[in-house]
Amino acid sequence: MSSRKVEFVTGEYYHIYNRGVDLRNIIQDKYDPMRFVECLYEFNSVDSIGSIYLKSFEKHQLSGRAAKLVSIIAYCVNPNHFHLLLKQEVDGGIQKFMHKFGGYSLYFNIKYNRTGSLFQGKFKAKHVKNNDYFLYLSAYINLNNRVHKISGPDALLVRSSWREYTEGLDGLADKEDVMAQFESPEAYRLFAEDSLISMWEAKEIQKELKALRCEE
Repeated sequence: MSSRKVEFVTGEYYHIYNRGVDLRNIIQDKYDPMRFVECLYEFNSVDSIGSIYLKSFEKHQLSGRAAKLVSIIAYCVNPNHFHLLLKQEVDGGIQKFMHKFGGYSLYFNIKYNRTGSLFQGKFKAKHVKNNDYFLYLSAYINLNNRVHKISGPDALLVRSSWREYTEGLDGLADKEDVMAQFESPEAYRLFAEDSLISMWEAKEIQKELKALRCEE
């Protein structure tokens, strides 16, 4: 088994992401994104909580739990992939959290009568090494559905921490490390939407480079 290149250090921030195997959707109806977010909350505990699949599919109340494995700074789940910005709170926290989060796959497979892996291999991880990237990444994740220009029925399947940041709503995200650097939610919104323009430009450049490589 190959070892992971990224070493997870307590107190550091990481971009965690993955997509559905064979590009399949990991979200298929209006209840799936609710369960996805519930799993993010419920499995973020140093204690074992058992299987939340045994709870009703339509139960979405978030229960109290013990100390956290990670702080979830920002999150977005799109129909076929997800992004998380995490801060490791205890040694081994990210690995343990993502292992527990495999419970979402169990929920999905039972609900849709399928077997096998839901996600494409082990989750991807990048260390967030400086504050500029930290802030940019928070915007990239909060607005990831807009980065990918997801629209139509698929837009109804998206969940992110965007409104928690821009409308001051209570929710899953631990916003303090980001929002302490802005005067108001509106100031953050302007920063994030300005960053969105450069994200679109970067995606267009990547497409052009890929096309050039194919022509070589």
